[in-house]
Amino acid sequence: MAWPRPEAPELQVAQWLNTDAPVTLASLRGRVVVLHAFQMLCPACVSHGLPQATKTQKLFAAKDVAVIGLHSVFEHHDVMTPAALDAFVREYRLGFPIGIDQPSPTGGIPATMRDYQWQGTPSTVLVDRQGRLRMSHFGLLDDMALGAAIGQLAAEEAPAHLIAQPADDASPVGPCDDTACRA
Repeated sequence: MAWPRPEAPELQVAQWLNTDAPVTLASLRGRVVVLHAFQMLCPACVSHGLPQATKTQKLFAAKDVAVIGLHSVFEHHDVMTPAALDAFVREYRLGFPIGIDQPSPTGGIPATMRDYQWQGTPSTVLVDRQGRLRMSHFGLLDDMALGAAIGQLAAEEAPAHLIAQPADDASPVGPCDDTACRA
C-alpha cells in the first residue's frame, strides 16, 4: 500500500497506565504520535525499545510529538498481568501513557496488534499530525532513523483545525527520578 496510508486504526485498550484519562489517536490530532508496542518480557523491548521511547519523549516537544506505549501480550499471558505491568512501569520509570492492548478472548494476538498486523514486539508506529499511518516497523529501529522520521513528520504543517492542545505530560510516576529513588 502506498504511503501515507489511510487513517491509523484506533487503539483498542483494556486499561491505561500513567494517564488520568484514556488516550485516543483522535485526541492527539495535530501532533505526531510515536506508538511503541512492547512486552515486558521481550529482551529487545527492555534493552532498546523502551529506552528509545523514553528518549523520544524527552527530546521532542510534547506540543509536537506524543509518545504512547502499548503492552501487547501474545505469549506468557499468566505472568504479564496488569499488576505486574504496573510494577514494571514504575521500576523502569516509564513516564508516557501506556495502554494494555485488548486481549484476545482465545489468548492469541491482542486486538490492536491484530489491527496493525504487527509481527511481534518491539514494533514502532508513526502517525502523522492528520492521523495517517506513516510508518510501521517491527524489530529494533536505529535511533537516528527514528529521529529523522519523527523530525520529518513534525516539520509537516497540520491544518489549523487539527492542532491539538496537549495535556500536561509531566505527570509523576513515583518517588523516583533519573538520579535516585526516594524512600
